[in-house]
Amino acid sequence: MSTTPHPSTGAVSRVLARDLAALPDGSPAVLAGWVHRRRSLASVTFVIVRDRSGLAQVVVKDSDVLVGLANVPEETVVEVSGRVVHNPAAPGGAELVDPTIVPLTEPAAPPPVELWRPTFGAGLPTHLDHAAVTLRHPRHRAAWEVASASMRGFRSALTGLDFTEIATPKLVGTATESGANVFEVDYFGRPAYLAQSPQLYKQMLVGVFERVFEVGPVFRAEPHDTVRHLAQYTSLDAELGFIRDHRDVLAVLRAALAGMVEAVGTYAAEAASLLSLHLPQVPAKLPVIHFRDALALVGADPAEPDLSPAHERALSAWACTVHDSEFLAVEGFPMAKRPFYTAPEGYGRAGGAGSEPAPGQASNSFDVLFRGLELTTGGQRLHRPSDYRAALERAGQDPAPLAGYLAAFDHGMPPHGGFAIGLERWVARLNGAENVREVALFPRDLHRLLP
Repeated sequence: MSTTPHPSTGAVSRVLARDLAALPDGSPAVLAGWVHRRRSLASVTFVIVRDRSGLAQVVVKDSDVLVGLANVPEETVVEVSGRVVHNPAAPGGAELVDPTIVPLTEPAAPPPVELWRPTFGAGLPTHLDHAAVTLRHPRHRAAWEVASASMRGFRSALTGLDFTEIATPKLVGTATESGANVFEVDYFGRPAYLAQSPQLYKQMLVGVFERVFEVGPVFRAEPHDTVRHLAQYTSLDAELGFIRDHRDVLAVLRAALAGMVEAVGTYAAEAASLLSLHLPQVPAKLPVIHFRDALALVGADPAEPDLSPAHERALSAWACTVHDSEFLAVEGFPMAKRPFYTAPEGYGRAGGAGSEPAPGQASNSFDVLFRGLELTTGGQRLHRPSDYRAALERAGQDPAPLAGYLAAFDHGMPPHGGFAIGLERWVARLNGAENVREVALFPRDLHRLLP
């Protein structure tokens, strides 16, 4: 923030709306942003200017300036020069008076909705069809500010635990990472696929860095048309070596979640306040329940292979009541419902081949529930090459397309595991959004490829 002359031009430097009140009364200041709203009274017009930091009020009384305002509709980008006057009734506690208003663009076309209204009155389809403009609404913008702070907290927490950030390919040559559908693309005349996750690469890179994380897009060509699924979303992935079992992974996940919550409170406090977010308390240790006990608790058939949405809601309510926690880890999911690289319950750290999992055996994997919904999946992975050969044979998968991945294990890999958090799902849970599309910037789903 500065109102000193620019060293090359002599002009007063731009000040952000949030910093206007820190300037002395009468000092010159320059704002730049969008005309958020105009309110005309008998002898004065109030112009609200919006920039990346918030809103500032400009008081216009001069008749010539008022005439010029007729050609400056809402959402026009302007530069405003004036004097600072402190006013408790103004946004932020200060305003500009005696202004000169210079449009920096042609007059803006009317926006599809009135962005100055405190609440967003239009429906979700209108928002998504016009996202380039409707994301300017403070509430929509605030949702992504929460997402941005969450990514910042995730990075900070894991960097503090000596993790290395990685960037893995999103164009891959095999579709055999899991049973999920994939998007096929033409890669110079041969088939390639959009990556379903960085799973295989982050495991390989444990053999290089021991501890790695990535924040990036993943793609799932699953024909879901629900309020909780997207065809492209942002995944917060981590993988770490030299673990004892999946509980070590849970401890790192807990640290990441705590870092994300702390970062929202620190770097997106105004956005959180605008959205009336209730930030969760992350317990010192996440409460854990075994999958078989979870089924019994909700009265489900003990042969159920997975948790239903109703089960997730019931278990979350139980965790709040019994453990005073909005987070609950469910461990021991059946091996049949987990990818081929998942370690079975009791998987050892020592060398030598592991025994073949018994039918229905539990896994060293977990789901973490948050406010009634699965937030993340993770667990321990196989790390011995003979176990991978056996697992792929049981799954009926050809090992040839995975040769590069399997080579990492042939050349020595430590016991390891990891997890992945869906960013948009996390923000939707924080925000209480009914549909994950409400908190995505430009969501991609079964029906939407534009804008």
